[in-house]
Amino acid sequence: MPLRRFLAVLASLLVGTALLVAVPTEALAAPNFKAPFPCGQRWTYSHHSAEVRQALDFVRSDGGATNGTPVLASAAGTAYRFSQPSGAGNYIAIEHGGGWKTYYFHLGTYSVPNGAQVAQGQQIGTTGSTGNSSGPHIHYEQLYNGVGQTIRINGASLAPYPGSYNQKYLTSDNGCGGGGGTPFMTWGSGIRVRADAYLSSPVVGTLAGPTQVFVLCQKQGDTVTAEGYTNNWWSKLRDQNGFITNIYINHPAAQLPGVPIC
Repeated sequence: MPLRRFLAVLASLLVGTALLVAVPTEALAAPNFKAPFPCGQRWTYSHHSAEVRQALDFVRSDGGATNGTPVLASAAGTAYRFSQPSGAGNYIAIEHGGGWKTYYFHLGTYSVPNGAQVAQGQQIGTTGSTGNSSGPHIHYEQLYNGVGQTIRINGASLAPYPGSYNQKYLTSDNGCGGGGGTPFMTWGSGIRVRADAYLSSPVVGTLAGPTQVFVLCQKQGDTVTAEGYTNNWWSKLRDQNGFITNIYINHPAAQLPGVPIC
């Protein structure tokens, strides 16, 4: 058989073999994506028909402010920071492995360094309106091999998408933990644990000395000045079933990173 004819036959056989092992266009095992905003919060969402990919825009609908609310990783992966002032603004892409990626556009601030390994539920930024945006919101996408997919949260599709807000809603269970919370060490002694984030709230317990605590969420309350620090953020403790001022959480940030808002 002439060499040219042999090569043509071989190429044909290889193409046929490739067709037999072609990977399906949809992944068989996607991450169990969760909502990109904190535990217990209720947001409404909509889709712009002009969007090329299957994106959704989220805004808060539970009475809280959209602007400045933490944006959470909907699955674990590697986070990369980008900026596109004329479009997506400050945004993060998280590579989840297996061809899966999520986008979080129009961030007000970043909360993780470029290339950071992030856990599901970890804060990666704050909601904003950077880039080509008409107001604070989370523009969120799920992609497989670069192709936008219909968004699924906890395995359930959010389709059909509404064309405007306040038609469909989503309450997040991201960052809730299995009752676990985020571990931190406290410092100081005789720290009062209160029923709420206010100095007038009843004392429900005391931390005698440095203690490992599990923070479920945090919120702003009364401003406290102690030990040379002033802060109005309070942490809700899992095991003590109450709040302490963040002044006594052994972390340099006034608002703890990666901890959802109550």
